[in-house]
Amino acid sequence: MTTRTLTGGCQCGRIRYTAQVDPAEAYLCHCKMCRRATGGVSVAYVNTPHDTVTWEREPDWYQSSAIAHRPFCAHCGTPLGFAFLEGGNLDITVGSFDDPTPFRPSKNYAVESMLTAWTDVRHLPGTTSGENDAVVKRWQAAGMEPPE
Repeated sequence: MTTRTLTGGCQCGRIRYTAQVDPAEAYLCHCKMCRRATGGVSVAYVNTPHDTVTWEREPDWYQSSAIAHRPFCAHCGTPLGFAFLEGGNLDITVGSFDDPTPFRPSKNYAVESMLTAWTDVRHLPGTTSGENDAVVKRWQAAGMEPPE
């Protein structure tokens, strides 16, 4: 296990954190509850003990089931993770890290709910954000460059 200290937070910047995680131990959850909670076809998490996460500002939490709750930002809606009500660990959404590139998936969870059509999309045509003129113009009109 190679632990690294990484930072992250929500889209609007209201919620920020520092976490000690092992990027080689990330995983994809395919359960229906996580799909609904994030709006994604799956969600990438990394699991770490609660005491290895330092919040600059405590996130908002909601109880998503009888056994779990989830941290998020009530201002921008960014899902930040998952935790059992009883337990010492927290799953942090990989997409909420400032630099998610070190993370590598090590397993799939809840494969009975996996949407297999979405597991490998490399064969589909793709475009970069910069190739979408309508979006680029909107960002430029707002005085900014398109985000990556």
